[in-house]
Amino acid sequence: MSRYLIDKFLYTVDRDPDLVERYRDDPVGTVTWWEAERANSVLNCHTGEASTWLRFDDTERTALSTHDYVKLFELGAHPFLTLTLFIAMFERDHAEPLAFQKQYAARLAHFDLPYPDIAT
Repeated sequence: MSRYLIDKFLYTVDRDPDLVERYRDDPVGTVTWWEAERANSVLNCHTGEASTWLRFDDTERTALSTHDYVKLFELGAHPFLTLTLFIAMFERDHAEPLAFQKQYAARLAHFDLPYPDIAT
């Protein structure tokens, strides 16, 4: 498992409005594309440098492909990265202010301290 790679996915998708919409509309295709095209690029590096070994495992790929932020939290994804991306994708589906954030908190309420380790 790679918390780094999950966090990298959340970080890079959240910072590109087109990718946010693509991930919202086609999560499986976006995860597959991102893993093939972006997973091994060096973060915030525009020189074409890349690695060759980073891959999601099946659990990570499934959680990302199904927008399962509870599972992502359980796997150690950084909660701020997860929350900001999912707010961008799903807050608009709720009529009440902060409704998605309340849903997010309620779905994570079963976790007790200490939370899963989010260090990378």
